[in-house]
Amino acid sequence: MLNDVNKNINLNNLQELINLIQNTKQEIKLQVKVSANSKKNSIEFFDEYIKLKIAKPAVDGKANKEIIKYLSDILNLPKNNIQILNGEKSSLKMLLFIPKTLQ
Repeated sequence: MLNDVNKNINLNNLQELINLIQNTKQEIKLQVKVSANSKKNSIEFFDEYIKLKIAKPAVDGKANKEIIKYLSDILNLPKNNIQILNGEKSSLKMLLFIPKTLQ
């Protein structure tokens, strides 16, 4: 599920997401489904959406903080280059990625 700016982006795996983030010169908005309190952090790609499994519980913003930390680590982006635009209290979230090229 991608926003109107990124309708033509079709991501099938983590390497494609990494390449997109590292090689683009514009901000990217992606909508993701989040499953908190999972056994471990992971990311899954489906035809219609991206699913993040996060080990932290959805209590007091812990899962949201872990989303930023986890994505920052796997995408090699500073934490402040990843934002949750909406859905902070929902399992469906709109994320904003700001590539290093825009810093």
